[in-house]
Amino acid sequence: MALTHFDDQGNAVMVDVSDKAETARVAVARGRVTAAPETVALIRDRGLGKGDVLSVAQLAGIMGAKRTADLIPLCHPLALTKVTVDLAVDEAAAAVAITATCRVTGRTGVEMEALTAVSVAALTVYDMCKAVDRGMRITDIHLVHKAGGRSGPFDVGGGDE
Repeated sequence: MALTHFDDQGNAVMVDVSDKAETARVAVARGRVTAAPETVALIRDRGLGKGDVLSVAQLAGIMGAKRTADLIPLCHPLALTKVTVDLAVDEAAAAVAITATCRVTGRTGVEMEALTAVSVAALTVYDMCKAVDRGMRITDIHLVHKAGGRSGPFDVGGGDE
């Protein structure tokens, strides 16, 4: 069975995964929000008037992972079994590092959910801090690990689960 998002007439369709076996699947994605050192200090010290940036971004990332099928066309809705989003202040790099891990037992992977979780968390950091730092940059969003399914494992390195 060829996996494609097009039918015989060239119309966009959701890939039929009904013949695939259900397996335990995991994906880990990472990204960063770089900011002025003063902004990173405000995030670290919870000194922004909008509240605890890291906690709000963590929750937003989890919620984003759960809504991936609503955001990405042709993405399968998944009953995620676990989502974690970790944010860490990296003062040396003047950044917030974001790591998301998504798990499911199903017929399709959770790479898009992990990438969406990182993206939404990063956008939340930006939104909460933009009044003090419009020069922030969201960078380096990428998949670092996946396991489960027919295509086998994928590691960029540092894909700790």
